[in-house]
Amino acid sequence: MLLLYNFLLYIGFLALLPRLILQKEYRSTLRERLGHIPTPKKSNKKTVWLHCVSVGETQAARPLVNQLIQELPNHRLVISTTTLTGQKLARELFENQADMFFYFPLDFPFSVRRTLQRIKPEAILLMETELWFNLINEASKNGVKIFVVNARLSEKSVRGYRLIKRTMKKILRKIDLIMAQSETDAKRFRLLGVKEQNLITTGNLKFDQSLNETEHNLSRYFADRFGIDEQNNLILAASTHDPEESWLIEALRLLQNSGLSKLPRLMIAPRHPERFDSVAEQMKLSGFWFVRRSSLESPADRNSTLILLDSIGELRAVMPLAKIVFVGGSLIPHGGQNILEAAIAKKPIVTGFYTMNFQDIVNEFLKNNALIQLPKLEKDSIPAALAEVFARLLNDQLMRDEIAENAFKLMASSRGASIRSVEALKSRIIE
Repeated sequence: MLLLYNFLLYIGFLALLPRLILQKEYRSTLRERLGHIPTPKKSNKKTVWLHCVSVGETQAARPLVNQLIQELPNHRLVISTTTLTGQKLARELFENQADMFFYFPLDFPFSVRRTLQRIKPEAILLMETELWFNLINEASKNGVKIFVVNARLSEKSVRGYRLIKRTMKKILRKIDLIMAQSETDAKRFRLLGVKEQNLITTGNLKFDQSLNETEHNLSRYFADRFGIDEQNNLILAASTHDPEESWLIEALRLLQNSGLSKLPRLMIAPRHPERFDSVAEQMKLSGFWFVRRSSLESPADRNSTLILLDSIGELRAVMPLAKIVFVGGSLIPHGGQNILEAAIAKKPIVTGFYTMNFQDIVNEFLKNNALIQLPKLEKDSIPAALAEVFARLLNDQLMRDEIAENAFKLMASSRGASIRSVEALKSRIIE
């Protein structure tokens, strides 16, 4: 099966190679992704390699990294990411904690071997569900300990993996320890053949997040630049996908006739940076006064109805300024995005129907009246439903406060995943 996997991997890479070469950003990183990473500086410390895929996993790794640095002082940390945005954020967040940053190797045997030879890690920590066959296989052959941290596995992924259950069983048994986010995730790993001694439930690292001083300063900057205060009700639409922006803008238009004393402002933060320009064009055509975060500051910033947050890694700093947070990727069958950052900020959260990617968390929030979720709707009905929920929340401070407080309490009661994860790592890395 590994031979077939490698054959398909090579075919896919060759098919995509012309496209990658045309993209300057990927062209400049291709050599590194093939294993030609910089040589790490010499150190007497053993190396722990942490892999974060993109922005979400990098943000989630913050409490883990803090705990690793504190509890494993005789180890050094190197961090890889897959995406360009993840790499940029990792360098900003962990500049003073990690010894090295690099792009994750393409999962070819030669590029994986080359990377392992350069880094010589004692342990590899893979965030969430980064199950790369050749990396796991080659690391295991070289005696490197492999851990999956904050592990999650969707029902859809389980169905796919069970089609190659024998191969998955072999690969998963090369992993020293899988630290699952929830008991549901742990059960799904068991279905794929993971042994009990190699599986524990530690909780979700995202519950351990908090704003740092840089983000507090950035929050104050946004409040001042855009004139956001108690009189300027802000609805934050976080991690949106196409066509959610158009529905949100239409919902804002409907709020003009909802009886609110003042029209709220809407800040949209698209999930994918490549969509920033197209969302800006939608805002321009909407008829509302709009500004972009990336533009030069101007007096218009304080009076704009629409604000485009076209930046990376700044969403968390905006959360404390919002009256309501809508979490995107949930009005379409994408499966939703992370709701926990809004809960940390103690804000009432609204999502659409499609939250399969975070179903256990969403169910817990719904059970505790810590979230408003729209039912499954026809596309034409979505703007009106959004407008109705937004108006209800804006008119009822007690309702907003209750939902926000319940969300925050759930966060507080679920903390500790980073401590539990590092304790488990210490028992296996240090013998």
